Amino acid sequence: MQTVVVEPTGLQAADVVAVARDGARVELSEAALTALAAAREVIDALAAKPEPVYGVSTGFGALAVRHIDPDLRGRLQRNIVRSHAAGTGPRVEREVVRALMFLRLKTLASGHTGVRPQVAQTIAAVLNAGITPVVHEYGSLGCSGDLAPLSHCALTLLGEGEAEGPDGTVRPAGELLAVHGIEPVELREKEGLALLNGTDGMLGMLLMACADLGRLISSADITAALSLEALLGTDRVLAPELHAIRPHPGQAASADNMLRVLAGSGLTGHHLDEAPRVQDAYSVRCAPQVAGAGRDTLAHARLVAERELAAAVDNPVVLPDGRVESNGNFHGAPVAYVLDFLAVAVADLASIAERRTDRLLDKNRSHGLPPFLADDPGVDSGLMIAQYTQAALVSELKRLAVPASVDSIPSSAMQEDHVSMGWSAARKLRTGLDHLARVIAIELVAASRAIELRRGLTPAPATRAVLTATREAGVGGPGPDRFLAPDLAAAEALVSSGGLVAAAESVTGPLA
Repeated sequence: MQTVVVEPTGLQAADVVAVARDGARVELSEAALTALAAAREVIDALAAKPEPVYGVSTGFGALAVRHIDPDLRGRLQRNIVRSHAAGTGPRVEREVVRALMFLRLKTLASGHTGVRPQVAQTIAAVLNAGITPVVHEYGSLGCSGDLAPLSHCALTLLGEGEAEGPDGTVRPAGELLAVHGIEPVELREKEGLALLNGTDGMLGMLLMACADLGRLISSADITAALSLEALLGTDRVLAPELHAIRPHPGQAASADNMLRVLAGSGLTGHHLDEAPRVQDAYSVRCAPQVAGAGRDTLAHARLVAERELAAAVDNPVVLPDGRVESNGNFHGAPVAYVLDFLAVAVADLASIAERRTDRLLDKNRSHGLPPFLADDPGVDSGLMIAQYTQAALVSELKRLAVPASVDSIPSSAMQEDHVSMGWSAARKLRTGLDHLARVIAIELVAASRAIELRRGLTPAPATRAVLTATREAGVGGPGPDRFLAPDLAAAEALVSSGGLVAAAESVTGPLA
């Protein structure tokens, strides 16, 4: 099993995905343990002084005006965890919770938060034991961090609340800790606050979304190429010199992907046989421009994520010179904006894919294909309702593209009077990515059937590899009507798993 070593300097995106999704083990480096211990010495020294320090010897948020006596500070830290574990609604996915905990561990290990090494070691032990705190959908405003979700995670460290064991059974957290020989944490000054005050949930979801969207954009390039073939379109619009004069890197990458999938096709270019058709419709001709814009948006999101991975998000923070300063680095705006930006790209990529599917099904625009790709039109409906399903998904994606980050509801008696709503942006993006996979899958079903109906014309070698993989995945070819939902589910699984990209790459080599 892979082991990820946490250093004070931060993590790579692949590390987070490995821990969240693949169950990679976690270890703290000696440098991280040293940084933790050094920062804790600063906090202990401040705690011994009579002057109030936020988070160390005061209350929190709007209650920060109260100085807390030393004998109440352990209770103060326990209370912030218990009171802030106020989430509600459905449980959040296991991979999201693991990413949330791991990213909080990353910040603790930076040496800027002031928690004791054993607090960080307990988080690592919980992750390695496969214990997943029960975290709920609603409770984060994305400012002062993902407070409620992180509080539910911190509650597990105290041996309180509920968590899921490695066998998938939800039990009291204290029981699970005992089974795995993990001692519950007794919090001291600053530690409860440090466990809660970060943008870790939205960042974890951003990192996983970036991984998923990269695969889906490549998948969309492949299905766009198949649709171009099925519609007897031209690949001349994919020539590198055309994209060089509008030098967006994502556009050039998508055009190159499509051109490589179409290499050797016997279907492309037949639009020249039809005098009225001088050029292909926008949904075909402009596929690289739309998918490419999504690629460039994704590149920006990855840049923001990389910066966050190198950040220590907490308030207050311990600076290298020993000062402990309040700050606003917990505000989720940088992450929230790119999460919303990605949702726009996802919606538009799905929208253009649906337009290509509709064109394949319309006998007036498909250049010789049967209506709805039906076996016996009128008796058979073919893929008519598959396009309805696509349209419903695209319609919801447009609603999900409305930015969450433009909203703000003040909280904490107006002390926290502007919040990011980044958690909400991340949650709707996850739904959007699932929908995009379904939309691409339906285009795959339609385009593969349409190509097989072009009898007498030979598709590209990469297309043939995709058709083979699609049929082996359980998606049926042309023929009389049948129960269609299983075909769509099989195509969705092929797209989501990366099988579609792998099939094309077996001929083309690695795609962008």
